[in-house]
Amino acid sequence: MAIGAINNNVMYPAERLSDLPVAPPPPERIDDTGLSAEFVTELLLRTLYVQGAQLGKLLSERIRLPFPIIDDLLLSMQHRRLIEVHGVTGPGRATYVFDLTDAGRGRAREAMSAMSYVGPAPVPLSQYRASVGAQSIQHARVNQEVVHAGLNWLVLDPSTVDMVGPAINSAKSMFLYGESGNGKTAIAETIAGMLGGSQFIPYAVEVNGEILVLYDPVYHRAVDLEESRAAKGTWLGAPAAYDQRYVLVQRPVVITGGELNLDQLDLQYDSTTHLYQAPFQMKANGGVLIVDDFGRQRVPHRDLLNRWIVPLEKKVDYLTLHTGAKFPMPFDCLLIFATNIPPTNLVEEAFLRRIHYKIRVESPTREQYERIFERYCEQNAVPYAPEAVAQIWRDYYDRHAIAPRGCHPRDLIDHLRDISSYMGKEPRLTPDLVRLAAESYFLDFPVAPPAPTQ
Repeated sequence: MAIGAINNNVMYPAERLSDLPVAPPPPERIDDTGLSAEFVTELLLRTLYVQGAQLGKLLSERIRLPFPIIDDLLLSMQHRRLIEVHGVTGPGRATYVFDLTDAGRGRAREAMSAMSYVGPAPVPLSQYRASVGAQSIQHARVNQEVVHAGLNWLVLDPSTVDMVGPAINSAKSMFLYGESGNGKTAIAETIAGMLGGSQFIPYAVEVNGEILVLYDPVYHRAVDLEESRAAKGTWLGAPAAYDQRYVLVQRPVVITGGELNLDQLDLQYDSTTHLYQAPFQMKANGGVLIVDDFGRQRVPHRDLLNRWIVPLEKKVDYLTLHTGAKFPMPFDCLLIFATNIPPTNLVEEAFLRRIHYKIRVESPTREQYERIFERYCEQNAVPYAPEAVAQIWRDYYDRHAIAPRGCHPRDLIDHLRDISSYMGKEPRLTPDLVRLAAESYFLDFPVAPPAPTQ
């Protein structure tokens, strides 16, 4: 499975501002941003260089800082002859049209050669840490009713379901293991949906003068605020309801699979733009990180687990800039490993102790299998026939010692519908169609030996 998110690019229903998580307060002075005046000045220069002449209020909106803060910087830039006013569209300096002078254009080119970032002003690492702590995954809670309702679409043993709830509330880590095709990935994705909620994340984070781009629409699903107009203020000086350098998103869900390698666990540096992309465990902060098909990654699984021993224990990860400088980053996500390899074959006891919950997802019983089969029939408008399950069980599972899996009903019904469509028939669980579907699906039964060569 490729790295991805669930239901990405979805704009979720509006929330009332009173229902939001702890909102980062809007800055009132440059000191409140945690950034130096020169850092923000260079961001303004790059913005004007890339975007061209801009109204003061649009500059404010582009870098997501209140106009009174940047107006002091714009005045200083005017005095230094880096920018000039090209026109006025209304009362107040927010309606002035600012553009670069020749000297300002040269200074902007220097700033672009050092870093090409243009966008919302970043949040310094110290403020990001505080924000993650205030919205920690450890504050998320589910109860038995929520867990049973959330997993009701799957046919699982109740004892398995009741192990999932405490594992979620622990906000630590879990192994979902068992044979392939029994719903481990589906359980992991459902857990992510159960937690719900939203959180504020910064568009970017500043570390030692470097910028780490954090917000990623692939993983972060923006929430449409009913009170967005009030929340954003007017950009003309009215105080915003929260720091606009942050965006409100649904609780993140990040999934990675067999393509995972160690490089993806550190910052991704672009030598052309001089920017960093945050690693996916940082993008999952406050949410859920799912490592699917664990044990089948490109990197040896022991190396991967050794890389995460300290983060799992201390809830702190250490990332490295291209200069070699290391810095601590919050590791605040519910980490879920899904694997069909027995955990004892993957890791030693020392690491297994750090994975607090080990939950086996069993193959379905005959009764559970029938319920799964019936559900898929209903979903696909195929009339359910108990004798079809009896046929499959007798002719394949029993006769050829094939182990039933939770995914088999779905796949068999899909095959049957494909065959019916090809034949121009209505999809029905007739003995002939069931046999054709099963024979094109199962591999574990004897076939005629090849004819001898002459």
